Amino acid sequence: MRNRKTIYWVLVILTSLAILLGGCGGSQADLVEGKTNVITSFYPLYDFASKIGGDRAHVINLVPAGVEPHDWSPKSKDISQINKADVFVYQGAGFEGWVDEVLGSMKPDSGVIVVEASHGLELLAGEQGHAEEGQSDEHDSDKEEAHGRVEAEEGHHHDHGSIDPHAWLSPPNAKVMAESIKNALLEADPDNKDYYEANYSKLAEDLDRLHQKYKETLSALPKKEIVVSHQAFGYLAHEYGLTQKAIMGLAPDGEPTAQDMKKISQFVRDNGIQYIFFEELVSDSLANTLAEDLKIETLVLNPLEGLTDKQLAAGEDYFSVMENNLNHLVKALK
Repeated sequence: MRNRKTIYWVLVILTSLAILLGGCGGSQADLVEGKTNVITSFYPLYDFASKIGGDRAHVINLVPAGVEPHDWSPKSKDISQINKADVFVYQGAGFEGWVDEVLGSMKPDSGVIVVEASHGLELLAGEQGHAEEGQSDEHDSDKEEAHGRVEAEEGHHHDHGSIDPHAWLSPPNAKVMAESIKNALLEADPDNKDYYEANYSKLAEDLDRLHQKYKETLSALPKKEIVVSHQAFGYLAHEYGLTQKAIMGLAPDGEPTAQDMKKISQFVRDNGIQYIFFEELVSDSLANTLAEDLKIETLVLNPLEGLTDKQLAAGEDYFSVMENNLNHLVKALK
């Protein structure tokens, strides 16, 4: 009987410990001693910080795998950890709707090095010059879109305002963003300066090679027009002489009007488009509906706002996704 009671209480204690530890979150979600703790607001910043920080930094991505960052906001534990980190990196340009409140709540003596990754970049306009919701705009029905111009359809309001924050899809922009992260690591941990500099140099070289490959490959293709599910590819289009037509605006949470869909359908017919691009973290129903109506196909074009658990488990990263994007662009534009 005594042995049974002992076993019972051991099981109770072990179960309680498991629940307590599980409630504290996984190892990646907690700050660690002995390393430079970096918290990033979404995947590309996490990937760049991880590559530069290597084994000297502990990098936490706030947005879980498989979650669209437009749909995410921090919990109290996330905010607490931001205040305890050595470095906090966010995109800016309106991408994180929650960040101003978090930054405003930070204690002046927190010592956190804050990096706005888009700072210093030449940012593109989003919806400037378009009619407000419910208004018609007869003038732009015949207006050509310039190469790389970001053009949302009418009838939507977006949290991003008039600035497109998706700058990381241009490898030269990604290089500048990575340098800002590197500089923050140097400030937080000057003893490992040479290590961070070497890792950044390797990352910068890889981004230069990716840029050159995109430039040479896309310039040789006859078509330059793409139709995408949401307006995330303005910087990629601007960098490589493409024109994007978006079903939705800068945030993938709107519903296009019948007039919007009519214009997109006409754009597809006028430009001989054979593929509509969709994303893995948002519904593909609109892209599929449009493709079925027009008797064309769909392909993934990943805006790299986040990766799925499956992609992370397979070892995918910024570069592998960008390579896959390029392969799909070649298929659509040849």
